[in-house]
Amino acid sequence: MRDMADPDKRISLLVKVAWACAALVLAITTLSAFIRLSQAAVGCEPWPQCHTQASPHAAQDAPMSRDGAVAAARIAHRVTAVAALLLVIALVMTTLSRAPVLRREGRIALALLALALFLAILGRWSTGARVPAVMLGNLLAGFAMFAVSCRLARTAGRQTVAPMRQDRLVPWARLGLALLLTQIILGGLVSAGRAGPSCPQLLACDMAAGSWQFLNPWHETALVAADPANAAGALIHGLHRLGALGSAAVLLPLGVAAWRAGRREGAAVIVLLVLQGALGALLVAQNLPLALALAHNVGAALLLAAVLGLSGSERPAHS
Repeated sequence: MRDMADPDKRISLLVKVAWACAALVLAITTLSAFIRLSQAAVGCEPWPQCHTQASPHAAQDAPMSRDGAVAAARIAHRVTAVAALLLVIALVMTTLSRAPVLRREGRIALALLALALFLAILGRWSTGARVPAVMLGNLLAGFAMFAVSCRLARTAGRQTVAPMRQDRLVPWARLGLALLLTQIILGGLVSAGRAGPSCPQLLACDMAAGSWQFLNPWHETALVAADPANAAGALIHGLHRLGALGSAAVLLPLGVAAWRAGRREGAAVIVLLVLQGALGALLVAQNLPLALALAHNVGAALLLAAVLGLSGSERPAHS
C-alpha cells in the first residue's frame, strides 16, 4: 500500500507546487510590466506630452509616489523570482530524483528550469537596455514560463484518457497558439516602441504615417516633444489591432468547439478573448491608464496558458 501511496503523494505535491510556481511567475510578469510601463511614463499627466519627456529606462517625470512604487516593485520582483526558481528546482527534483521517474512531467519541469535560467541571464542586461529585443525576451520567456507551469499542473493532475474527438482540435489550437504568440510579440513591440498613443481613435489608425522600423526589435525609439502621439508608431499599433482580429477569428471558434467537447480551457479562451477585447478598447478610449495596461498584460498571459492547454493531445498522466 505504501508503494501505491507514494506516487499519489508525489503527484499531489507536484500539482500544488506547479500551481504555486504559476502564481509566482504571473506575479513576476505583472511586476515586470509595472516597472517597464512606469519607466515609460504610461499614465502620466498631462498625457501624452509627458510621455515624450521620460527616457525609456528612467521614469524621471513620474510622480514621486510612483517612484517609490517602482522601487518596491523591483524588490518584490527579485524576491519572487528567487522563490519561483526554488520551486522550479523542487519540481525537477520531485519528478526526476525518485523512482518511478515521471518522465513526461520531468521534461516539462526541465523546460521550466531552462526558461528560468534564460530569464536570470537576460536580467543582467535588462536594467539599462533600450532596444525592444531585450524586453521581448523577458516578456515571451515570462509568459512561456507561466503557461508551461499551468501545463505541468494540468498534466500531472490528469488521470484519464480524453475522447479522440478532442484530438481533432489540436491542429487548430496550435495554429491559434502561433497567431497568439505573434500577437503578443506585436503588443510587446507597441509597448517597447511606445506606440500606445499612436492610434488615439478606436476605429481609425493612420498606418500610412507609421514606420517599418518599429518592427525591428533592435530599433530604439526616440520620442520628441513636437510629436507626443508618436505618429511613426501607427503601423505597429495598427498591425497589433489587426492581429487581434485575426487571432480572435481562430481562437473564438476553437474555444466554442473545445467548450462543447467538455474542455474547461475552451470556456477560459472565450471569456479571456472577450475580456482582452474590452480591455484593448478601454485602453484606447481612456488614453492608456496604467491599471488597464497591466490588466491587459495579465489577460494575455492567462490566454496563452489556456490556448497552450488545448494544443497538446490528451493522454494518461503516466505512460
